[in-house]
Amino acid sequence: MSPPRVAIVGATGAVGHEFLRVLAERDFSMRSLKLLASARSAGKTLSYAGEDHVVEALDENSFRGVDLAFFSAGGGTSLEFAPKAVAAGCAVIDNSSAYRMHADVPLIVPEVNRTSMGQHQGILANPNCSTIILVLALAPLQQRAGLQSVVVSTYQAASGAGQRAMDELHESTRAVLAGEQPAKPDALAHSLAFNLFPHVDVFMPDGFTREEDKMLFEVRKILAMPKLNVDATCVRVPVTRCHSESVSVQLDQPLTVAEAQDLFAQAPGIELLDQPAANLYPMPRDYAGRDEVAVGRVRLGRVFDPGLTFWLVGDQLKKGAALNAVQIAEAL
Repeated sequence: MSPPRVAIVGATGAVGHEFLRVLAERDFSMRSLKLLASARSAGKTLSYAGEDHVVEALDENSFRGVDLAFFSAGGGTSLEFAPKAVAAGCAVIDNSSAYRMHADVPLIVPEVNRTSMGQHQGILANPNCSTIILVLALAPLQQRAGLQSVVVSTYQAASGAGQRAMDELHESTRAVLAGEQPAKPDALAHSLAFNLFPHVDVFMPDGFTREEDKMLFEVRKILAMPKLNVDATCVRVPVTRCHSESVSVQLDQPLTVAEAQDLFAQAPGIELLDQPAANLYPMPRDYAGRDEVAVGRVRLGRVFDPGLTFWLVGDQLKKGAALNAVQIAEAL
């Protein structure tokens, strides 16, 4: 087969820029590259592999002659244009939440459920960033010892809310350090400078947020466990990029700490960093820009029996978005 002709929808956003970096890092083979964005971004120039590419305005004719399209421009754009791309003969890998829970759209983390890709009908969904990071660690536990319940608290970087949120974090931090009142935030509910708040996405009637719902329903779909209990609390923290998660799991069968560490060390996409006596455990600053999701502080749980508690860190823009999508494309 010939290399695909590729398009990136939302090329000027934070994830769009990350797509370009990941494609270049992995030397992704393609015949051509088309960069698409809103009309207000049309005409901008972005560099890829030493060549300048002019951003084009997205319209219904954008996918003529395109084989593969990465979408990262919001759910509304995906709902409107992904079917048009498929009708033009293009495979779509969608990074929004628009299609994740559609029964006929595979929700894919290649290291976990690659075999589900064969069910696609033109659209494949990239999971939520927090979900991707979590299921990489849950999958080896599920396969060895079975899962009953998951309790997870996330510590989510500004990058999860886009480039404007990252800019606001930097600007508000500079203001506080200078003794000034930071400007009222626009991308986030509150200023992140020297602050954190338990509010990611909108609140639902039951008190959970939509982000917390995503983790419940997406984990169930990816692991093919429709009854799995998942209780999530998602917190925004003053970190530029890299999400962290504290996880406690109830297992069907007991595992020792050494057995769990061995599972994590051998699992694809995971790096074990677990030497607390030497102050070695995953931290977001160390894993920014890294492909791996790092796991550490593995210990026997004190609530679930049998159970484990552990800590993990992964780059939200990298494995949590662009890298996972490119890995889906490579598998296709």
